[in-house]
Amino acid sequence: MLTVPVRQLGESERRAVERLLDLDPFAGAQVAERVSARGLAWWRAEGRILGYGTRRNLESICWLGGNLTPILATDSAVAAFAEQLSAEERLCSSIVGRADAVLGLWDRLADHWGPARDVRPNQPLLATDTLPRIPVDPEVRRVRPDEVHRLFPAAVAMYAEEVGVSPLADDGGRAYRRRVEDLVRAGRAYARLVDGEVVFKAELAVVTRRTAQIQGVWVAPQWRGRGIATAAMAAVVRDALLRVAPTVSLYVNDFNLPARRVYQRCGFHPVGTLATILF
Repeated sequence: MLTVPVRQLGESERRAVERLLDLDPFAGAQVAERVSARGLAWWRAEGRILGYGTRRNLESICWLGGNLTPILATDSAVAAFAEQLSAEERLCSSIVGRADAVLGLWDRLADHWGPARDVRPNQPLLATDTLPRIPVDPEVRRVRPDEVHRLFPAAVAMYAEEVGVSPLADDGGRAYRRRVEDLVRAGRAYARLVDGEVVFKAELAVVTRRTAQIQGVWVAPQWRGRGIATAAMAAVVRDALLRVAPTVSLYVNDFNLPARRVYQRCGFHPVGTLATILF
């Protein structure tokens, strides 16, 4: 029997949650953005936050919504979260976070929630707070609202290539298109267009007061190998640092060596390792 039970947290413990999120601003960025925007009430946040520790000493938290994300989860917290979650039906589409916690959860949940569609155990988490020292691509800019129809096919192609399933499968892509539209309206979607076609794209998918996290980096297949990605990414990083947040972060699959070289040239350095379990 667990001596420290897991409990669902409410708005009264928001400060304690924010304190923990500040201790891991890169791996916990997506959760921090949700908490900042919608608080801890599950009916507003579209997810729950589970806590491990006493009310006076909250040690670890775990976000459970579309994704399952452990934050600062110690071995004992991982065991406690897994015991709680193993009694529930899996509703999340992935488990993502610091590799030790994610893989520890999966070791305990695989028999209940498996099988996984893909396990990515080693995803370097990178960050920078320095403007790129390399030339930026002047053709990379924020996408305008009237250009969503041009960006959306590239976003679908990126998603299918990266995740392994199409975002059009469940509802014809309506929810995914709304997400793309929201990012464009917020000035968080970037692209380089040539003759009206997107040849490079990236988004600031998560923005907190501590970091802007880049996701959705994609180069059109016919443009790969031409060396456009480095200057294009440098343009995104520069704009994000000057306009949005004090740091820029991202994570990448360990086997994606071309992307890792691009990010290194843009000034990113390692700040940890993530893992992702995809269902």
